[in-house]
Amino acid sequence: MNTASRNLSPKRESSPVLSRRDLFASAVCLAAFRNETLDIVAKLIERAERNPELAAQDEDFWAQIQQSFDLDRNVVNFNNGGCAPAPRIVEEALKRQIDYSNKAPSYYMWQHLEPEVEAVRRRLATVFGCDSEEIALTRNASEALEICLLGIDLKAGDEVLTSNLDYPRMITTIQQRERRDGIKLVQVKPPHVPKSPKDLFDAFAAGLTDKTKLILVSQVSFMNGQIFPVKMVTDLGRKHGIPVIVDGAHAFAQFPFHQKDLGCDYYGTSLHKWISAPMGTGFLHVNKAKIPTLWPMMAAAATQTNDIRKFEEIGTHPAANHNAIAEAITFHEMIGVERKAARFRFLRKRWTERLIDHPKVHFHTNLNPEHSCAITTVEIEGIKAGDLGAWLLAKHGIYVVGITQESFSGIRVTPNVYSTLDEVDRFASAMEHAAKHGIS
Repeated sequence: MNTASRNLSPKRESSPVLSRRDLFASAVCLAAFRNETLDIVAKLIERAERNPELAAQDEDFWAQIQQSFDLDRNVVNFNNGGCAPAPRIVEEALKRQIDYSNKAPSYYMWQHLEPEVEAVRRRLATVFGCDSEEIALTRNASEALEICLLGIDLKAGDEVLTSNLDYPRMITTIQQRERRDGIKLVQVKPPHVPKSPKDLFDAFAAGLTDKTKLILVSQVSFMNGQIFPVKMVTDLGRKHGIPVIVDGAHAFAQFPFHQKDLGCDYYGTSLHKWISAPMGTGFLHVNKAKIPTLWPMMAAAATQTNDIRKFEEIGTHPAANHNAIAEAITFHEMIGVERKAARFRFLRKRWTERLIDHPKVHFHTNLNPEHSCAITTVEIEGIKAGDLGAWLLAKHGIYVVGITQESFSGIRVTPNVYSTLDEVDRFASAMEHAAKHGIS
């Protein structure tokens, strides 16, 4: 059931509960609201080019998608890899459920809205391609991954293998276990612009020892968008009896894949990036057979040992946040992940081709579609990443994030489905100016 109408009379608002008639009328109103909004996208899809690469260049199509977002166009957000806005349909669902919850939180939120999480769980499982009893709703990828990194039993001297291209918060989590439990962090250093996926796999294979008891691998590196050969790494782990945790924070809903393509037992991701769900949403996938031996981060009853929901025991939280994920899934599925991935690569090609031959411009992302999609890290020689990012924002209203690593630095550029050609072209022109004339 999808909450109550926003147009309740004063008499009804003062009533402690809604009648079944009220609730039925409310559901009809909300369905009408939703259909009116999604009808636009549905009609677009009916006319859309079936070939993703051709659809990526259909500006009439994408102009309508752009209008589905309520944005401040004075700021060009090219840091969608950090956090992306939700489309209007998701915002409205979130607001409705928050308003409804607030009328009688302990009843409406817990009794009416919280049960809807099961529908969200099923839909996420369908998108990811796994059993719904293997999906736990979390607040972000960090929470999902820390459940695994802190919940898998390790003893002093055990090694956790990862790379220097992984997310700092996950490294910090392992380092805390070093201090607390006496385990050891081992970071291999694969090339950040590899020639082939095997270059990345070989780095992990070379880092294995007889003390390796856990592997963490990013499906997509947050630093430069590099796609890792996850299936090769999970197969490696399985061969040696080593569990593998996959950090999917920057991958889920960016390009097509399913759980079977990864072969992983543990997967954590955020949903406020490429699927544009409300901020502060994510999920954890745990293979059914692994659930009993993975400790939750917050206490759960012994009766929940085999239940994926034990990882959701976080105390009181808003039901609206995770329920509105359903609208984001609908929006994502209607566009189609193949079209999204093709659009990301089309937008990327539009600006990279203008810069790729400039002698002062250096790309720290392999632009081959096999290696990357929506995320690109680029450097202008002689200009610090932080300075370039500050100049782009101050002079051009373009927001990017600086990336600094031991072997490279640059700005990370991540447009999204709502980004316009004009915004991409403005960015390319600004970068050409910076490369030719500097930013002073």
